[in-house]
Amino acid sequence: MKKFALIGAAGFVAPRHMKAILDTGNQLVAALDRADSVGIIDSYFPQADFFTEFERFDRHLDKLRRQGTPVHYVSICSPNYLHDSHIRFGLRQGAHVICEKPLVLNPWNLEALQSIEAESGHHIYSILQLRLHPVIQALRQRVLASPLGQVFDLDLTYIASRGNWYYTSWKGDLSKSGGIATNIGIHFFDMLTWVYGQPVQNLVHLHTHDRAAGYLELEKARVRWFLSINPATLPPAVAATGQRTFRSLTISGEELEFSEGFTDLHTRSYEEILAGNGFGLAQARAAIQIVQQIRQATPMGLVGEYHPFAAKPLSQHPFLL
Repeated sequence: MKKFALIGAAGFVAPRHMKAILDTGNQLVAALDRADSVGIIDSYFPQADFFTEFERFDRHLDKLRRQGTPVHYVSICSPNYLHDSHIRFGLRQGAHVICEKPLVLNPWNLEALQSIEAESGHHIYSILQLRLHPVIQALRQRVLASPLGQVFDLDLTYIASRGNWYYTSWKGDLSKSGGIATNIGIHFFDMLTWVYGQPVQNLVHLHTHDRAAGYLELEKARVRWFLSINPATLPPAVAATGQRTFRSLTISGEELEFSEGFTDLHTRSYEEILAGNGFGLAQARAAIQIVQQIRQATPMGLVGEYHPFAAKPLSQHPFLL
């Protein structure tokens, strides 16, 4: 049984990590979050020690280490801009680190982490769960078996409706979250590079507070992509059903159905990590580079190969007036 500590226990994704720790037969011994709405811990590890102050959490883990009962892993579910610092903290504790995407906001920060990882003798693992989805794995095998030189045409559409709270939270702050492409798109960009190869060209047509769209050319794919948190961008037929999320990936005009099979992907990720097969810094690099380039690019407008949804009317959020 391995001992885990968790940073970011009140976040949306934290329960998936708690479940993965439990499902793999391990133990959460300490958790940290400055917010104390963490009653979900009772469903998994009611005996875990909980802290709202980093200094006390740090002292507690250090005490465990000096008593000869150190944590083996530190899992990180904190806001994006804190990942780098929290990864370094985990390594200093003499633990392996499991971190949500993105590991860092900028690709050059990976170099320092690589050096610190080597010095520590421990590993940094990124949760790249779509690589473990059976449908995506089958797709990758088909692409690998495709004729040399074949290039696929893809449309990626992901709309994850968010309310006004989003703009007040750290997620609405570009410097803390990395923006729309990082917040809701990075796992798709990682999946696309894993399946279709490294980026060749990365163009941005549109990038506002609530949506982004562009064209990404990979070694074996031409991808028109659209990401949004605005429910007004949902297809009318989807909105009419009351759904607030829409996910679509079409390949040469054919829809790839992968809406199911997401429930246990974090548990699968933990199983692979514990078996020594997790995804590290090198695997995380391509998607981090893509979203950083999107964040820095000057949108070129609706020219060239843009996603049809990019032409939807823009709206100004009242908080941003």
